[in-house]
Amino acid sequence: MLTKISKKAIIICLVIVVVVAALLGIYVHNHQPKIASKYQQTNIPTLFLHGYGSSYHAEKHMVKAVQNAHATNGVIRAEVSKTGKVTLVGHLRKNIVNPIVMINYQNNHERSYRTDGKWLRNVLQKIQQTYHFKKFNTVSHSVGNEAVMYYMADFAPQNKGLPQLNKEVNIAGHFAGIRGYDAIKGNTLNAQGKPRHMIPTYQALLKLRKTYPQNGAVLNIYGNIGDRSDGTVQNYSSKSLRYLVQDRAKSYQELEMKGKLAQHSKLHANPKVDHAILKFLWEK
Repeated sequence: MLTKISKKAIIICLVIVVVVAALLGIYVHNHQPKIASKYQQTNIPTLFLHGYGSSYHAEKHMVKAVQNAHATNGVIRAEVSKTGKVTLVGHLRKNIVNPIVMINYQNNHERSYRTDGKWLRNVLQKIQQTYHFKKFNTVSHSVGNEAVMYYMADFAPQNKGLPQLNKEVNIAGHFAGIRGYDAIKGNTLNAQGKPRHMIPTYQALLKLRKTYPQNGAVLNIYGNIGDRSDGTVQNYSSKSLRYLVQDRAKSYQELEMKGKLAQHSKLHANPKVDHAILKFLWEK
């Protein structure tokens, strides 16, 4: 049997534990990163997608810029296995503001854009099951753009129960082809942004002209290092996104970047791109 002294000691210890826990809770609450007043406060997650042969490390510069600007107070990572299984790394608190999900495709050499889009669907399913979000934003670079567009074309119409697109930022997209790979020499766009010659992967996205969400806002960022390309993708290819979405999107904007940091693989480390993302996604 417990003595009076041992009972008293246990009660004292329990009281101390409760007090410490309460003080810790107050400390954590008071020391959570506060969102700068210039930004909206929503619970809409923004998904960052990297390009071919890359990883979530390529997203870090942009995400760090968002954190430094005090536009978010929570970041997690979605690990996508080579079979498409999604595991979330980290946890978002209940009252999260402008959360960020950094997506990492472990098979970063997948050549099927449709598969990339399917894996994005898997990510959305996972974060909805875990956090029950109703909307989402995207920030994608290079092939990451194709993952978004193929998700929107092939999977979004059949998955009405998943979070709905709110805003989409495209960086260095190659919708009408990549120089030296599948781009058609001498290709041009007409006044509506329609390519004169369409490669098969672009043709597969034409259905978006009838299905792209009307509440989705689009910012299309491309680089011009002086030859109407970012060194890898010609500007006409990036700008061909307009024909696919403009007639349905809530808004469509294009933003050209110039200089050394306008090169294809440097655009995601360009401070001007960071600023454009912050302004488009969250600024009041």
